[in-house]
Amino acid sequence: MNNERLSHTDTAVWTGIISDFAVAIGKGAAGYFSGSRALMGDALHSAANAATLLADRLPWFGGRKLSKGNGMRSSGQQAEPFISILFSVIILMSGLQIAVSALKDLSSGTPEAPGRLALIAVLVSLAVNQAVFQYQYRQSKKNNDRRFEVHSENYRFGLYSSLTVLISVFLTMAGAYFEMQALLYMDSIAALIVSGLVLRKGYILIVRSVYGTLPEEPRHEKCADYLDTIQRVHGVITIEDLKVQEHGQVRQISLDVKVSVNPRITVWEAHEIADRIRKLLLHRFIHVTEANVSVVPYEPGYPYKSNYDLMDNDLPTLPQ
Repeated sequence: MNNERLSHTDTAVWTGIISDFAVAIGKGAAGYFSGSRALMGDALHSAANAATLLADRLPWFGGRKLSKGNGMRSSGQQAEPFISILFSVIILMSGLQIAVSALKDLSSGTPEAPGRLALIAVLVSLAVNQAVFQYQYRQSKKNNDRRFEVHSENYRFGLYSSLTVLISVFLTMAGAYFEMQALLYMDSIAALIVSGLVLRKGYILIVRSVYGTLPEEPRHEKCADYLDTIQRVHGVITIEDLKVQEHGQVRQISLDVKVSVNPRITVWEAHEIADRIRKLLLHRFIHVTEANVSVVPYEPGYPYKSNYDLMDNDLPTLPQ
């Protein structure tokens, strides 16, 4: 059941990513051929939305990756988000370029009104975005997925951008039809507004790529559930440490776990315990996308048992 929920959630996320990229390409082409800088800015904003979600899905794009260490330890490390930072810089530079071009249009005579292709493109994009958002909304509510907050934010600001472009294109075309010169500047003004939304999106993406989020102490709302799940794994004696980290715009959860096991078991058996913990956490909690597990030998310590007594005692330390 959990795997089915995870599959539906992943499908909803990837549907949003693919649709945003497709809509961005369509609006970009329509804006270029119709001469609407505002529509080109709106296309860039859609691409930035898709890039933000993509950065949370692909490890090489800016997420985290797992790597196994030596001995009885399996740990994770933060991947350097080079591609995510590069894409963020491209978004910021493109947003600045649109703003500069809009300012030039405002200061260099009377601009031309965009063609009907711009109006058709923005209407189609609004319909597609609404359909995808409704699909993501139903899937998020059905699976109790926290990604709905991100889908809502992306949809809301995308709606602001598209409505700004729609109003500007309509007014600009009306200005050309009724020969009202003042209305011909609306596309350039809308381009400035949309460029501000693009710069905001690029700034958020680059900040999250560079700084991410700081680890939290075990005070997370589901921390007790994580602890209970880990303790149910056969071979775990104690949980030495648990750190919960939220990262990415979709608030995905990464867990850093340290457990102690029987010091008499082999390294391979320790890795098996760590792998069972990781798989159980990933399958039971749909919002947990990463679990880094460290395994250390159990040391009872004084006054319960000394290290010397532990070495001399042949009895197993795990209850049978």
